[in-house]
Amino acid sequence: MTHKTDILVIGGGVIGVCSAYFLAGKGKEVTIVDKGEICSGASYGNLGLIVPSHTVPLANPAALSQGLRWLQNPDSPFYIKPRLDPDLLSWLWKFYRASKNPRQVQDGTKILNELARRSLQLYRDLSSVDGLEFGFGQKGLLMVCRDAEHLKKLTEENRAMEQNGAEAQILDPGEMQDLIPEVRLDAAGGVYYPQDAHLTPQRFVKGLAKHIESNGVRIHNATEVVGFEVSGTRITKVRTSNGDYEPEEVVLAGGAWSPSIMRDLQLKLPVQPAKGYSISIKRPEKFSPIPLYFSESKVIVTPMGEHLRFGGTLEFSGLDLSVNKRRVRAIIKAVGQYMPEPRVLGELESSEIWCGLRPCTPDGLPFIGRSKKFENLTVAAGHGMIGMSLGPVTGELVAHLLAGEPVPYDMNLLDVDRFG
Repeated sequence: MTHKTDILVIGGGVIGVCSAYFLAGKGKEVTIVDKGEICSGASYGNLGLIVPSHTVPLANPAALSQGLRWLQNPDSPFYIKPRLDPDLLSWLWKFYRASKNPRQVQDGTKILNELARRSLQLYRDLSSVDGLEFGFGQKGLLMVCRDAEHLKKLTEENRAMEQNGAEAQILDPGEMQDLIPEVRLDAAGGVYYPQDAHLTPQRFVKGLAKHIESNGVRIHNATEVVGFEVSGTRITKVRTSNGDYEPEEVVLAGGAWSPSIMRDLQLKLPVQPAKGYSISIKRPEKFSPIPLYFSESKVIVTPMGEHLRFGGTLEFSGLDLSVNKRRVRAIIKAVGQYMPEPRVLGELESSEIWCGLRPCTPDGLPFIGRSKKFENLTVAAGHGMIGMSLGPVTGELVAHLLAGEPVPYDMNLLDVDRFG
């Protein structure tokens, strides 16, 4: 069977669904295909933070120096499974070079902040769409520090973020406890970012998918892309496990699987999958409505309606979705260090565990834009750990680009072909 459509979106995560929403809003006929189901990948179990306050690219001097210390420690927040993988080695070299480039880090921080602030506004707009309820709340984010020296360093780093419009309040232990009296913390102090927000990811992505489907977008689950046919500089056919598609335009939003999807087209996208874990439990009757970020351990706690979700870590182990119990235990241990709540820890031990793969680029900036190699291919991939933060603004950008409309950002920083 051959399907015809104006635009074929490959990928049913937050980026693909948001792209379809904004494209359909411009009157386009849109079809989404996903090898699994809508929101079955990294979008499902992530921590749901919308954080204009945290837009320094993953590739930065601090991450490089700290990452080198953590590199071979399986319990650390950042871990690379030792293996001889040419793509990984190439990615690490590019990551090293990007981290050592102050101007690149500065420019990357600026555009990520611009995109995150726009995305936050779009989330506010989407929260008023009739029938779309996804637990959106702008309660801020509290960064908790156990170590006084770490808090001092964090305070200094905030000065740079304030230049991009980030608002931060430095709190001592007493002030922090006044902010969240429901939670007992063991900490030297913290930093509160009142502009940040959070949501329940699966409710947002699935709810938006249902909304656009009811308005004419076709969604085909269990439809894996297996190849392409090309004529000159145009993709003429997309072959899938569920029939062929003949789109006028193709949008790649395949997350960590984007490089393998594009392999048939010999389009190189240096994206490495970084595994993250989350643990969800029933929310205690009295718990802070403000998400918590345990700074030294990089563990986050997000209230999501009736549940609490704990998670973190960055594990580079390839396209591997197996659960490393040692990594899970490290999260539970960190929670106990900052939040000595025996009841919560007991529930964490017996809860269901999730892991997913975040698509990371070497410079920490996503690929958003037209491919120079194929005139009807737009790439929206490589968002790393901020895909949920940047979902709506990415969708809006994709719609602008396909409509030939100007965009108010320096898109050269997000260029699809910037790594050659």
